[in-house]
Amino acid sequence: MLAGLQAVMDPTEIVGIVNTGDDTDLHGLHISPDLDTITYTLSGVANPVTGWGITGDTFRALEALERFGAVTWFRLGDADLATHLYRTGRIRDGATLSEVTAEISRAFRLAMSLLPMSDDPVRTRLRLEDGREVAFQEYFVKMRHSVVVEHVRFAGAELAKPAPGVLATLESAEVIVVAPSNPVVSIGPILAVPGVASVLQARRDSVVAVSPIVAGAALKGPADRLLVELGGEASAVGVARFLRAWVGTLVIDDADDGLADEVRAAGLNCVVAPTVMRTPERAAALARVVLGVTVDLGRSHDASASPGA
Repeated sequence: MLAGLQAVMDPTEIVGIVNTGDDTDLHGLHISPDLDTITYTLSGVANPVTGWGITGDTFRALEALERFGAVTWFRLGDADLATHLYRTGRIRDGATLSEVTAEISRAFRLAMSLLPMSDDPVRTRLRLEDGREVAFQEYFVKMRHSVVVEHVRFAGAELAKPAPGVLATLESAEVIVVAPSNPVVSIGPILAVPGVASVLQARRDSVVAVSPIVAGAALKGPADRLLVELGGEASAVGVARFLRAWVGTLVIDDADDGLADEVRAAGLNCVVAPTVMRTPERAAALARVVLGVTVDLGRSHDASASPGA
């Protein structure tokens, strides 16, 4: 979604607020998977096959770690390790995650700004059907998200503060775009940071989300199963109900055209468009749709405003 927006507007006018609930400490390193995947994708070095890591990366360090019986189910390539080594060293020197993220973004020549949701540690924890509680990466990578989840919590969120610039960005942005990410474990941690949800609720009419569920299924990851396991519905309507407190418009895929009225009945504006971003061209086309929604909403508001408003 960010790549599509970057293709159709000035990227220096885009700020990406990124989930850090997936962050983990491994091999003594601070790893921020979402920040890194976005950075690699926008800079053009991401591995398009795996959806994570760097194209052409090698795994010699990981292979060497196997000799010691170290954790290797979380695959870290050699070039990828360099990012984590740099981040960890800078944080140990006293830099904040926001500061290091800006430095890494500059090194990868990103034109847009990326902000972690918080500089404070927030960690997604999932309670499984068998009663165990596991960290997100253990659930997502080691278990391949193949187990039933009963509850999700965001450890540390209640004590966290939004990273510098997060609330100001949400308050001043012309439009707030919610990418078609997992609403429970990708969007949920951001909402859990104190102050974020209230700003979004106040700006609800300016928030446009793209549904991550198409024809009853997630294109990637466990969003459909998590929605059901936590008492919701794996559909565009289920997404609408999950987000309606702070999202004003939901863009749903052509395949779900028949659900548009139910989305509207849930209290959201609904736009139907191709949402599956299989190519850069399709991502750019979806970005134009999202930005067009904002223009249309602005025109409607202007038309109903009193003269001089």
